[in-house]
Amino acid sequence: MQLIHLFIDAMGGDHAPEAPVKGSIEALRHDANLKITLAGTLDQIQPYLLGSDDVIDRINLVDAPDIISNHDAPAMAIRQKKKSAIVLGMLSVREGETDGFVSAGSTGAVLVGGMLRLGRIPGVERPAIAPLLPNGKGHFLLIDCGANVDCKPEYLQQFGVMGNAYMQKFKQIPTPRIGLIYVGEEVEKGNQLTKDTFPLMQQSKYNFVGNVEARYITADKADVLVCDGFDGNIILKFMEGVSSTILGMIKEELMADTRSKIGALMVKPAFRRVKKTMDYTEVGGAPLLGVMGAVVKAHGSCNAYAFASAIKQASVMVRTKVATTIMNQI
Repeated sequence: MQLIHLFIDAMGGDHAPEAPVKGSIEALRHDANLKITLAGTLDQIQPYLLGSDDVIDRINLVDAPDIISNHDAPAMAIRQKKKSAIVLGMLSVREGETDGFVSAGSTGAVLVGGMLRLGRIPGVERPAIAPLLPNGKGHFLLIDCGANVDCKPEYLQQFGVMGNAYMQKFKQIPTPRIGLIYVGEEVEKGNQLTKDTFPLMQQSKYNFVGNVEARYITADKADVLVCDGFDGNIILKFMEGVSSTILGMIKEELMADTRSKIGALMVKPAFRRVKKTMDYTEVGGAPLLGVMGAVVKAHGSCNAYAFASAIKQASVMVRTKVATTIMNQI
């Protein structure tokens, strides 16, 4: 099997460097054909490498003293903090030294770094962030989720192309269903952006299944759901909040009295499976599609397990040549 070399931002995220370093070690233990470059403040990284003798020969350390925080202006940080893990990682992928990049750091910095330091796929107007979200039967791809809050119809049409390529390669779906998030199924409804986008998606070569109302987002109506980044980010955050609230309510009710507790013991395996399906740590992060390489933005609050999942996602993107497929379809 192909040896994959990923560049990891060890200083990004709420639990850095512990989560990225331990997540990298876990990923290496599960994939013998994986090599990792960890970049960050070395004296902070090294304590978390203790006990990793079994995989240490596949770990390369790079000193990256510049830290990009969520409070930094992304474009300025990418230009000024040239020794940051995000900048060094994007350049490493661009030069072919590594195959992909994973970070739980600033979303804006990863996006700008992807565009300015790694570069867009020729023909792509705007790269997009696209997380996999649960729909009861598996996962669907929501694109865009915050990279582009103001969009043109051409951007949304291309989001469909990129989502189509990703689901073909990553999820092995031969003909993904591509839907446009809308306020109604009727073509005449919606704002000017969605009205102008609809005919463009109709004319596209992918399998466009039409408009999808918000109530059907999780009803397995489409494998890829397209929207602008403003609406996508609201949908993503709303789904995370609803998921957390519902799971909390169920847990509270199951512990409410003796009868409920007895019943809880019987249904515990089922609820554990539901929780696993809805848990973002199983996916780990969202790919940045439209750039010249495999880039995964891990969740900012991810733990080691979630970061390992993000690394796995980047590895699959490299092995299945998602970026090349997008290039060919664009």
